[in-house]
Amino acid sequence: MRHLGQLEAAVMQHLWSMGRAVSVRETLGALTQERALAYTTVMTVMDNLHSKGLVAREKQGKAYLYTPVSTRDEHTAQVLQDVLSDSQDRTAALMHLVGRLDAGEAAELLAALSERAEEPT
Repeated sequence: MRHLGQLEAAVMQHLWSMGRAVSVRETLGALTQERALAYTTVMTVMDNLHSKGLVAREKQGKAYLYTPVSTRDEHTAQVLQDVLSDSQDRTAALMHLVGRLDAGEAAELLAALSERAEEPT
């Protein structure tokens, strides 16, 4: 999974914020508050996101309604996983990431790792 382009990211942010199925027209309305876009541009982006497996769609009348297939956090985790997979030294990359965490984030990560270690294998 590659990093999202600027417009793809804006569409996904809108879909995640809505918490329900959304039409191209509704997405266009939300996005054009910040910039001028054509309906066909937004439709193409949403179709591309569907082709990439990032959104599901269902037909309602003549239009499709789109919903994200994962949460924002799940998507972020997948992107991080993909980036780490590209690293020559995954452990070193993780250590650099951990080194950039603030104390609270590090404590949460440590708690999550402790919980994970206690799970049966």
